[in-house]
Amino acid sequence: MGKNLLLVTILILSGCKGVSQEDAQKSEQEKETEVAYAVTKTDAQWKAELTDMEYYVLRKAATENAFSSDLLDNKEKGTYVCAACATPLFRSEYKFDSGTGWPSFDREIEGNVAYDVDYKIGYPRTEEHCATCGGHLGHVFNDGPKNTTGKRHCINGVALDFIPDSK
Repeated sequence: MGKNLLLVTILILSGCKGVSQEDAQKSEQEKETEVAYAVTKTDAQWKAELTDMEYYVLRKAATENAFSSDLLDNKEKGTYVCAACATPLFRSEYKFDSGTGWPSFDREIEGNVAYDVDYKIGYPRTEEHCATCGGHLGHVFNDGPKNTTGKRHCINGVALDFIPDSK
């Protein structure tokens, strides 16, 4: 009986592997792999410069409500830029009505949008963020117009500013 109790105790203790060190190591590894963006600011600086909604979407990776963006129905010719750092991200000629409630584009301006995998809702999605400041823009899906790239860049309108082409 004593041997069985000792064996059970050893098994229980060896099964209680601590994860605090693993979390610390993971945290250090994540810090090492963080991207250094050309535009980097403190959280306080971002809060001071952005509206509450811009901050929430761009810095906290939130999603604005569908059909709430003033840019959704914009038909003017021009460039959509990052609302945080003014990096050109999308051109108006690549915008289309996806019916989803968010501004959608079939392609980005090459090199100005970066990608990552997002598991926040339980399955992988391709997240898009500004390659200059790291601001969260939205996600890209493979259900865009088949006669173009087949991509749908589903972008939070609040993450964008619009610069019309000069006449």
